[in-house]
Amino acid sequence: MTENPWKTKSIATVYENPWIRVEHHEVLTPAGKDGIYGKTHFKNKAIAILPIDEEGNTWLVGQYRYALDAYSWEVPMGGGPLELDTLDSAKRELKEETGLTASQWTELQLIHTSNSVTDEVGYIFLAQGLTEGEPEFEDTEDISIKKLPFVEAMDWVMQGKITDSLSVIAIFRVARALGY
Repeated sequence: MTENPWKTKSIATVYENPWIRVEHHEVLTPAGKDGIYGKTHFKNKAIAILPIDEEGNTWLVGQYRYALDAYSWEVPMGGGPLELDTLDSAKRELKEETGLTASQWTELQLIHTSNSVTDEVGYIFLAQGLTEGEPEFEDTEDISIKKLPFVEAMDWVMQGKITDSLSVIAIFRVARALGY
């Protein structure tokens, strides 16, 4: 590990809501010159869950993503408060968005979502030993649920039907782990 070549002179919050804080940093660049840097601090961990049943099926969720102004098919995912256990948050998100509970959990990957402008950390889980139940959507969610063979979800990634980065990573990571 190398020492941070950036030197922070000051940090100012320019915007904040319950999910993010946007900061303006006055810095000395690695070349020793005055500069600026913008950083988005996330107040939650990004958590993606890929459920796989004994028959090789998975579940995707579809919803309109306001920031993209587009509909998106994704693996079940959401935010987990930084101070809470990541696995507990993953279990809550899977139940909330699909109604599924799982008896077997495997943490597959830690990722940084866009490390040039944010400190967001993502976690990807494989959920197995599934039991179906009723979803518990949040008020801000209008979600469609689709059960399909896992190989079809892999095809959706290759066809560009799934573009969310955590979903793409989850599907390819599970494909590799399960030998697809």
